[in-house]
Amino acid sequence: MLASLAFVVAAYLIGSVSFAVATSKFFGLPDPHSYGSGNPGATNVLRTGHKAAAALTLVGDGTKGWLAVFLAQTLGPSFGVADWAVPAVALAVFVGHLFPVFHGFSGGKGVATAAGIVFALHWPLGLALGALWMVMALGFKISSLAALTTAALMPVGAFFVFGNAPTAWAAVPISVLLFWRHRSNIRQLLDGRERTIGR
Repeated sequence: MLASLAFVVAAYLIGSVSFAVATSKFFGLPDPHSYGSGNPGATNVLRTGHKAAAALTLVGDGTKGWLAVFLAQTLGPSFGVADWAVPAVALAVFVGHLFPVFHGFSGGKGVATAAGIVFALHWPLGLALGALWMVMALGFKISSLAALTTAALMPVGAFFVFGNAPTAWAAVPISVLLFWRHRSNIRQLLDGRERTIGR
């Protein structure tokens, strides 16, 4: 039990590392909370025009989601973690990104981190959802629309792959939280005022 909880706490702390803030400081860019959507994520960092910083943010946020789950999958059995530990770690690293203890609990919207989680759990599903996001993003030039479409289908894909299992059920709160974090984007989409990628 203690080992399982330790992995969950570690996952939350990993998720709490904001690569948008870190890369912005490294490249001498403004705090991502202070411009655009105010969201510390790759899309907002891209609004500075610094593509390298945006790319590093995207890769970093995705990698931390993947890493937390991968560590639980590979090291967990050696520590005798419970069956619920891996899906709990997946949720914990995602919550850490949304509400990071290192950054005043003001985190990103979680798209890249969710992608990393899915790739760690089942990479073919990750590829399928990534392709869906890419098609939507390139087709409509609206990052939030691509993210919402992918988030809506993520639990469907998870239940198809894992069946009625805790891993599939972990995708449900992640999807719900993705929609909740995009609530302002949903209003802007409905009003026709949503920003396009690169704007």
